Amino acid sequence: MEIERTEREKMTNGEPFFTNDPQLMEDKKNARILCTRFNDSPEDESLRSSILKELLGQCKDKILVKPPFHCDYGYNIFVGEDFFMNFDCVFLDAAPIRIGAHCMIGPKTCIYAIGHPLDAKSRRKKIGIPKPVTIGDNVWIGGGVTILPGVSIGDNTVIAAASVVTGSFPDHVLIAGNPARIIKQIEE
Repeated sequence: MEIERTEREKMTNGEPFFTNDPQLMEDKKNARILCTRFNDSPEDESLRSSILKELLGQCKDKILVKPPFHCDYGYNIFVGEDFFMNFDCVFLDAAPIRIGAHCMIGPKTCIYAIGHPLDAKSRRKKIGIPKPVTIGDNVWIGGGVTILPGVSIGDNTVIAAASVVTGSFPDHVLIAGNPARIIKQIEE
């Protein structure tokens, strides 16, 4: 006999899930409370770091995030050592968002790890489709970038400001545009 999985289990397993599930709504409420505490905190990096450690699935000690920051759940966000994120970023983390070490993210960057069905009937049922986003080490993401669900970005890659990243890219490239494309290889 198959055991019925919770909507959170479906979400974290990468399966379509009901976004208005009561437990997930409670998880979102908790994330909003922590984001508000973080965003309203005084210029105290130690306090902000402790709030981020409570909010995020994983973050190392050397992390600097400029408020405001917003996310759906927080527990699906994993960031490496020496992480910097500028003002006003939004991460929709239904699926894991994994960011490597030594990464910099410009202001007003949005990372979406959730999509929705194309057919209106399924969308009206509030179905979410989680797709993870993975960003390698030493990546620099310019301001105003949008990264869509299911994208992987290789190590040492640079994403130019205002790009819309709809597909995955390898290591050592500069990408730009809407949709983003490779502009050139980056030499070591």
